[in-house]
Amino acid sequence: MTPVRVLSVASEIYPIIKTGGLADVAGALPLALAAEGIEVRSLVPGYPAVMDALTDAQELFEWPLFFGGATRLVEGSCGELKLFVLDAPHLFARPGNPYLSPDGKDWPDNGLRFAALARMADNIGLGAVASFVPDIVHAHDWQAALAPAYLHYSGRPRPGTVVTVHNLAFQGRFPYSMLEQIGLPPDSFTMHGVEYYGDIGYLKAGLQFADRITTVSPTYAREIQSDEGGMGLGGLLRARSGDISGILNGIDTGVWDPATDTHLASRYDVGNLASRAANKLALQQRFGLEPRADAFLLGVISRLSWQKGLDLLLQALPALLGRDIQLAVLGSGDADLQEGYRGAAEVHAGKVGAVIGYDEALAHLIQGGSDALIVPSRFEPCGLTQLCALRYGAVPIVSRVGGLEDTVVDAEASDATTGFKFAPVTTDGLATAVLRAHAAFGDKDAWRIIQTNGMSTDVSWHSRASRYADLYRELVTTRAG
Repeated sequence: MTPVRVLSVASEIYPIIKTGGLADVAGALPLALAAEGIEVRSLVPGYPAVMDALTDAQELFEWPLFFGGATRLVEGSCGELKLFVLDAPHLFARPGNPYLSPDGKDWPDNGLRFAALARMADNIGLGAVASFVPDIVHAHDWQAALAPAYLHYSGRPRPGTVVTVHNLAFQGRFPYSMLEQIGLPPDSFTMHGVEYYGDIGYLKAGLQFADRITTVSPTYAREIQSDEGGMGLGGLLRARSGDISGILNGIDTGVWDPATDTHLASRYDVGNLASRAANKLALQQRFGLEPRADAFLLGVISRLSWQKGLDLLLQALPALLGRDIQLAVLGSGDADLQEGYRGAAEVHAGKVGAVIGYDEALAHLIQGGSDALIVPSRFEPCGLTQLCALRYGAVPIVSRVGGLEDTVVDAEASDATTGFKFAPVTTDGLATAVLRAHAAFGDKDAWRIIQTNGMSTDVSWHSRASRYADLYRELVTTRAG
């Protein structure tokens, strides 16, 4: 069987550059698809970190003027990842966060930067690289979502197209005045084209023109077709419901493996859970918490934002801290929440600790040392931290939304339980779920069963990758017919 060739287009990719779960998916899925007979190359922007990580680099071609400056397309690799890199220094040679300037605001030319990424995907899709002509162009989120529109308006025979929505809240909306600058024809600016409430909608364009749409969990696929969950795109998504699939994310179980994780104070597996205790002690010491094995230690690894429900946890603290409960928070985001958790750590020294920022090694220690991990999101397309928590025996406490609903089993008195869920997503609902978990923690044998259930759950990419492979093959067959 001739392998299906897929061009994956993403604005970030693990392990090179990461701001969230998109990077994890963009980095892990191509490797998992190789086992399914799918040949993947990933197109990513030439940020400094990407250029530094690239090995075996070779220039494929150069444009003297591409979106305002000299640009090269380079191919190379990073570990097992095979990459095309859009080396456009005038757009991407900026250190730090790929989307934000040093003052924390969006780069003012983000519309141009990511239109350039999508336009290069269009060029590759139409055969610009003779050695790799893709059967499918797979665009991830708004930063890549113009690719199906460019391919549509090219008027030429094109590959199949897939858009994955990782988070519908981020849509990429830019002024109509950019239409000519980014190379879209005047007739594209209609309700049935790229127009979105008087602007150019990058994600809307992808949802309009992609042959298939995927989201990162089945429940989220249903939620975004509602008026509330659709965030302005519900009508379009309902019209395209037959083309939408919800495919759960997985995690890289080589990177996230408590039996081999060098970030832990003590490695362990499902048959040796007693060795987790050393990680709990190390975590308590790192966050300035009382070093007590019998305290119920809650972990948080998250953006501190309204979406993630971290304001609810802050409000619930008075109801929780009267019990024998500790909290370790790692994250950054909204200034008021950052200050709120800093303040809570000062007022409740020994019971609450907060590290503002992101630290990959510390995230691993929180998974390996927390008794439970809280994910109280108001909406959550999939979520990866709860998958890591299951793998590490940190029992997840989650809201009943999106992928959290799909990946955690709350069966109360059943032996199938892997965590605790709550709805509605309110302060009281969260507090009740935490207190339920706290009560269960008091029964060490029952708690061990919940941990074992979670650690025995398949959270890998294996079954998920096979669903993407089936989708690609079905699309290739349909287009060929």
